Amino acid sequence: MAERSSLRHAAIQLSVLPPSPSLSPSLRRCQSSAMLEREPGSARNMSGITVSEACDDCLTSAQHLNSTEIYSHSHVDEDDELLKYIWREYLHPKQYEWVLIAGYIIVFLVSLVGNTLVCFAVWKNHHMRTVTNYFIVNLSFADILVTITCLPASLVVDITETWFFGQTLCKILPYLQTISVSVSVLTLSCIAQDRWYAICHPLKFKSTAKRARKSIILIWLVSCVIMIPQAIVMECSSLLPELTNKTSLFTVCDEQWADEIYPKVYHTCFFIVTYFAPLCLMVLAYIQICHKLWCQQIPGTSSVLQRKWKSLQCSAHAVGSGESVKVRTSTVSAEIKQVKARRKTARMLMVVLFVFALCYLPISVLNIMKRVFGAFKNTNNRETVYAWFTFSHWLIYANSAANPIIYNFLS
Repeated sequence: MAERSSLRHAAIQLSVLPPSPSLSPSLRRCQSSAMLEREPGSARNMSGITVSEACDDCLTSAQHLNSTEIYSHSHVDEDDELLKYIWREYLHPKQYEWVLIAGYIIVFLVSLVGNTLVCFAVWKNHHMRTVTNYFIVNLSFADILVTITCLPASLVVDITETWFFGQTLCKILPYLQTISVSVSVLTLSCIAQDRWYAICHPLKFKSTAKRARKSIILIWLVSCVIMIPQAIVMECSSLLPELTNKTSLFTVCDEQWADEIYPKVYHTCFFIVTYFAPLCLMVLAYIQICHKLWCQQIPGTSSVLQRKWKSLQCSAHAVGSGESVKVRTSTVSAEIKQVKARRKTARMLMVVLFVFALCYLPISVLNIMKRVFGAFKNTNNRETVYAWFTFSHWLIYANSAANPIIYNFLS
């Protein structure tokens, strides 16, 4: 949630903000003269009008008021007008941001309802408590966690460019989001490993529900530990210190590192550990799984089983319906169903992996470009870059909503 915090802010500084059109002419002249008084040697402005001449209207219009009251009242008015200008020009949602708000709401509802139903279905149906489904429930729980805790805050930050939730949540919410990413990728890796052993090397490793539960606990422990640096470096800061005591606008929650080399090392390792390396290993595993299930002619594949099935049918017609023929026929039938079920599960898991890789690719690339290579610092098209970051964050949550839909149509 911190990647887009400095994209449009660099263009928003008090010294370069144009005067608000809603300010009165006399108030604008007073504001300009006050700025001139703070600059040494600035006795006249560009038009040659002196400071005292520029404020004549202010003093004349307020001749019946106390000088202290005049300063206090004008100061408050200037702050109010400035805040209104900032809201209107920089913080008010753009047209594409209204579309983004609708997209966030849809993703929130679909993700919350869909993943909750996945967990409920496995909990209510004992026959669905398989090793693969245990891992799928864990994946759904991680999606529910990030949807409830991080999605609303991320939407507010994306639209208002302001962190309203304080220092404590500045550390907790990004930490939970990175934990969810780690849990998701480790869970998908465990699923790929389990399917690889079950299909390619069934005699080397026996997967059980007990081992699956232990693996899930280990996944959460490892994720909580390796993501601790994310919680340590997150800090709240204000991009406009002049307004710190007047408004929480432009307060950002971002990483604060002691040296420039640390974020480069951290985010490079983060990209490798949570995206690139697991994705490569999972792709290799599923390539071998596809080769076993669809290509290789080994015992248990459909082509061999179909030949067995035809030979058994011929034997049954030739010698009658003996008991041994019936047993062998039912055995081959069960093997054929198992192969079809394995193919169906493998197809579903490959789609889940593909969607995960697709949804996390934009934010991974943008994050590396910004944190490691220092891109986007001097770009002239900040609004476009900001829109890309915002859309890439929406894709992360869209992945949480897509998983239950994939389970429904492919499982």
